[in-house]
Amino acid sequence: MNKKVHLSINAVDMKKSLEFYTALFGVEPAKSKDTYIKFDLEEPALNFTINKSDSVQGNRLNHLGLQVRASGDVTLEKSRLEKLGLNTRLEEGTDCCYAIQDKVWIKDPDGNSWEVFVVLAEGKSRSGKDSRCCV
Repeated sequence: MNKKVHLSINAVDMKKSLEFYTALFGVEPAKSKDTYIKFDLEEPALNFTINKSDSVQGNRLNHLGLQVRASGDVTLEKSRLEKLGLNTRLEEGTDCCYAIQDKVWIKDPDGNSWEVFVVLAEGKSRSGKDSRCCV
């Protein structure tokens, strides 16, 4: 049995969300309506939907992320996202969530934090002193 994670979020500005998530995932959505957008991704296996909402109150999630296999992949994603006009924040060798990680952070139009990250080794703390991990 193949399983795919489904994640559904609310968004105020569907146009900005469409642009952001098309850039983040690097593909066009499977479905795009005025009040609903669906990305049906194979890599990573994810059914991700966005639903129109009159308001979104802050970042109710801690954060979302895409795990990659190597530090070079984090660097490539950072460059790709910046070329698409997204603001990024890079962390290298940060001790976060009990793992040493390289990561790049971005925020969607409604303030949800996303990280693209690689785990390099076991860590010692949940949140390192120089890290803003687990935003």
